[in-house]
Amino acid sequence: MKGWVIFLIILAIFIILMVVLYFAGKKLQQKQEEQKAMMEANKQTVTLLVIDKKRLKIKDAKLPADVMAQMPKMSKNLKAPMVKVKIGPQILTMFCDESIFDLVPVKKEIKAEVSGMYLVGVKGIHGTKIQKETKKKGKFKQWVEKMQEKAGAKPLK
Repeated sequence: MKGWVIFLIILAIFIILMVVLYFAGKKLQQKQEEQKAMMEANKQTVTLLVIDKKRLKIKDAKLPADVMAQMPKMSKNLKAPMVKVKIGPQILTMFCDESIFDLVPVKKEIKAEVSGMYLVGVKGIHGTKIQKETKKKGKFKQWVEKMQEKAGAKPLK
């Protein structure tokens, strides 16, 4: 009898927790969609020179004091993709979208879509396409592919 009561209480708490998480997630998703729409409306295409890119803690990124004052305390210790760029005579540290961070070439001039201090998109200069850098294969992988080719087997992915 006591086992069923405890089970029902735990089940009720679990169901309440799931409902709360569902509605909180829905609210956060709406907020994110509004922010994306605002960023799309405010983006501009700018020619810039990429000096460096890395994932840094926000407090170590040497951002302006105004930006640091607006940051929540919890997010100051999170690592974010940052790009150091030169726009005209000015050198800035900008946030970068995680989806395009790997596409940003270092020490090259690019045309980028910028929304405030946030790098949203990357295009090549003079119509060149920017592609993700391919990593070199190790000696073992090269050997395995060579053996598979000799055997007539399909290469592993």
